[in-house]
Amino acid sequence: MRVKFQGLTSPSFRSKVFLASFICIGIPVLLSLSIYSYLTRDAVEEQAMQNANKELDLTEENISRVLDDVMNASNFVQIDSELNTILKNKSNLRLEEFNKQSYSEYLEDRQVRKTIDNITLLGEKSYVTILLKNGKYYTNYSTAQYDPNSLYQEQWFNELQSLNGFESYWSSVEPTVLAYERSLSPYQFSVARTLRDSSQEIYGYVVVTLLETKVRDILNNTNQSEDIMLIDNDYKILSHKNAELIGTKADFVTKIDPKEGSQISELDNQKYVVTTKELSVNDWQLVSMIPYKAATSNINSIFSEVFILLAVSFAVFFIILAYLMNRITRPLRYLDRVVKKVQTGDLSTRSKVDSNDEIGEFSQSLNEMLDRVNIMIEEVNQTHKRKRKAELAMLQAQINPHFLFNVLNSIRMKVFKYGDKESASMIQSLSKLLRWTIDYKEDNIKFSDEINLVKDYVNVMNMRQKNKVELYINITPESSQQLVPRFLLQPLIENSIIHGLNQSSGKIYIKAEISDNFFVIKVEDNGEGIDKERLNKLNQALLSEDSSKRSRSGFSSIGMTNVYERLQLSYREKPQMIIDSKHDTGTTITIKIPLGGEKNVQGYVS
Repeated sequence: MRVKFQGLTSPSFRSKVFLASFICIGIPVLLSLSIYSYLTRDAVEEQAMQNANKELDLTEENISRVLDDVMNASNFVQIDSELNTILKNKSNLRLEEFNKQSYSEYLEDRQVRKTIDNITLLGEKSYVTILLKNGKYYTNYSTAQYDPNSLYQEQWFNELQSLNGFESYWSSVEPTVLAYERSLSPYQFSVARTLRDSSQEIYGYVVVTLLETKVRDILNNTNQSEDIMLIDNDYKILSHKNAELIGTKADFVTKIDPKEGSQISELDNQKYVVTTKELSVNDWQLVSMIPYKAATSNINSIFSEVFILLAVSFAVFFIILAYLMNRITRPLRYLDRVVKKVQTGDLSTRSKVDSNDEIGEFSQSLNEMLDRVNIMIEEVNQTHKRKRKAELAMLQAQINPHFLFNVLNSIRMKVFKYGDKESASMIQSLSKLLRWTIDYKEDNIKFSDEINLVKDYVNVMNMRQKNKVELYINITPESSQQLVPRFLLQPLIENSIIHGLNQSSGKIYIKAEISDNFFVIKVEDNGEGIDKERLNKLNQALLSEDSSKRSRSGFSSIGMTNVYERLQLSYREKPQMIIDSKHDTGTTITIKIPLGGEKNVQGYVS
């Protein structure tokens, strides 16, 4: 046997691999280094903007968390049912009636003050003011130096009237009204909401005030080189690291692209990384300005180090590549010599390359292939010998059954000739059964042929026993053409004769039809039936019995369990086998085979 292979290696194989490595790795690296300065500029700017955006995202989260605390305080006052009930009742009183309030009303006032104290304990300190339409108010701060009713004079207060029930109004930054806080925090901003009854009439207002320093502290924790501020829709600075700029206009913001995110902008002949982000609580914006040089200094130094590292690594790579190429190609050259021996017809040669890589796997596969070739050659010789023996055995197997059928047919003709028609009929039925059992090559037959087989079987059984069994057939034309496993019904008929009728005279009914996409077969007898306990055991045995333990010596001992398991193996969609019986009444076995669910059985024969 001659196996033809192209040489695995050639005199220039190493140079080819080296050249391929240079083309696939060296040229892209050299090209990358040549355009490095151009690509670095874009990468540096992109990375600087990403860093600025991430830092601003973190700042926005911290500020929004503080403003959320303020918003949550106003939410609580607006939606707490118990608090609102008290406030609604208080809003309907005249001011002079407050001086005549009962002890229970005094407790209600105390509860209101305690509630607004409690809702500001968690989170950032804020100041809550509840104004009722009759001039009554509640606060969680001292009103010795400030009258809460002065809120009605604020310009923004009139805008509250146009808000819906759950809408909020955020006031712009304004001077702190609390004298004892003014020295440390000269500015504040507030969120206001209306309090409405069930008819949506306003009976009061809730105003929650936050000191600007709470936001400025967050801004001061950012990068020292970063100029960061909080502005409103009118570009008014609400909070800034430099408190002197609070309340002024950030006109430079109008000169940059209004889209949210980071961008490179030039202001006053200097480049900045400008980042804007809208707060999640309201429509205020955070604006961050970082000098371009400061934003890119760390990244530029990293890229310079990477450039040097790439150049050195590239030089070392080619030195190592030359060394490795010699080691890698050494086993390939050895395999090339082995393959050339195989080409000459030497199938006894084997590769001795032993490694855990692809070359080792190829070496092992080559050895296994040569082993299989030798085995196949031996198997071809043995198969040729066995084939000759099988042909002789097959000829003998064909002679024996045909000889038996011919002898039985000759006996039947002689018996019939002497007038014993009953014995002749029995021999004919027995001959058919034997032919179906021994000589028929197909495992599956038409249901009409299965019925004929059952008729022959009942005829033989009636000859054997004194009491005759009457067989009644009622099948539809369509069902007669269905294919079923051979000898499907015979074990069920045998069971009815021996156990159901107890070898006495009786009647057996076979019915078959197509119903609801099922091929339904029923075998009924009018025998003594099965009691309930035994029927349950039979059904359990039907599902669990291992049919492989039963004898397979002939068609009369196949058994009901074997019938059930043959059905399961013959059809893709599992058929059902149902046994129903009543004592002294008879037994009915129903088989339901799904149409179109055949696995080993063809569905329909036209």
